[in-house]
Amino acid sequence: MKHTLRKPGAAGPQVLVVVTTVGTEEQALTIAHDLVGRHLAACVNIVPRIRSVFFFKGKVNDDTEWMLFVKTAPGNFEKVREAIRKLNAYELPEILGLDVAHADALFARWVVDSSTSRRPPAKRKKPAARPKRS
Repeated sequence: MKHTLRKPGAAGPQVLVVVTTVGTEEQALTIAHDLVGRHLAACVNIVPRIRSVFFFKGKVNDDTEWMLFVKTAPGNFEKVREAIRKLNAYELPEILGLDVAHADALFARWVVDSSTSRRPPAKRKKPAARPKRS
C-alpha cells in the first residue's frame, strides 16, 4: 500500500506541532497525559534531559529541561496553550505552534481524528512495569 504525502495547500488534514519545555519529568508527564487524555493531542513525545542556554531576567541560564512535541489539530492551539500555561511551573513557558508543511496523509488523519474527538476524557494508565535485569 502506497502512503501519500500531504503537501502544503493540498487536500488533507493539517497538523500542528506545539513545542514546549518543562523543568521536570513529572511536569512533562502531567502535561502529556492531560492533553492526550482530553483529546487535545494525538501524541506527545517527551525528550528527556535536553540542555538549554537562555537569557532571562538579566542573566544567562544553563539548565536541564524536558522538551515536549505535541501533535494536534491546528484548531486546538488555544486550548493546548491554556493547558500548558496552567500546568507548566515556568513563569514564561515556551509555547511554539509549528505548522507541518509535509506529513504522511494517514498519520495526519490519525492526528486530527485523535485530537478532535468528542469522547469523554481517557483514564490514565499506569506505566507497565519494566522487567528487572539480572
